[in-house]
Amino acid sequence: MDMPVWTPRSADDPPVGDAPGSEGAPRSRSAGRPPTRDGSHAPSSMPPAAAAPPELEALRSKVAACTACALHSGRRQTVFGVGNPRADWMFVGEGPGEEEDRRGEPFVGRAGKLLDAMLRAMQLDRKTVYIANIVKCRPPNNRNPGLDEAAACIPYLKRQIELIAPRLIVALGAVAAQRLLETDRPVGAMRGKLHHAAHLEPPVLVTYHPAYLLRSPGQKGKAWEDLQLAMREMDALQENSGA
Repeated sequence: MDMPVWTPRSADDPPVGDAPGSEGAPRSRSAGRPPTRDGSHAPSSMPPAAAAPPELEALRSKVAACTACALHSGRRQTVFGVGNPRADWMFVGEGPGEEEDRRGEPFVGRAGKLLDAMLRAMQLDRKTVYIANIVKCRPPNNRNPGLDEAAACIPYLKRQIELIAPRLIVALGAVAAQRLLETDRPVGAMRGKLHHAAHLEPPVLVTYHPAYLLRSPGQKGKAWEDLQLAMREMDALQENSGA
């Protein structure tokens, strides 16, 4: 399989399936193919930046003071999340790395650049989605967060999800998918469909972590299939809600 090229789509492109691989604040619409009233598909306009509601800022302050697990002792700062606090889309990774710990923003290293390219291919960016992690502090040596660390931190993420109220969550990688869906199944067994968990309001779609795609570029085709599915599902969710 040829490696997909993560590039943005134009209004004249073929359907996406053929592509290579706070109250009052604006929500980000479905990327890629937002339907118009005449049934055509036109590029979405960029919404202005939305102000975070007070509850989300209060949660950010609570996270910044957290000492619930041992990860707090080695952090420079917490990495709360970034993006539109009223986004339709929420992307969740596993935890911050060294560069994220230094800058206080998720996905800013090489994996972050790839995630940005994936978002552009969906006609999205960091201002129109919300990006967060399972844990808010960097695990030592960039290892995966432990079960106890994730358990201590995931109540913060669940509260973020409640406050942001996305229509769809994209879980990036095994750690994010397993902790969100409370399972030990591998990514390969979870991708390709929506998951509905009793403890989460929005459905969850699982795909590969950008860091994994950097190590295994041959899997980018499958990741693009997942993103295509996510866009179709978002279109359906928005149509059903009258958005």
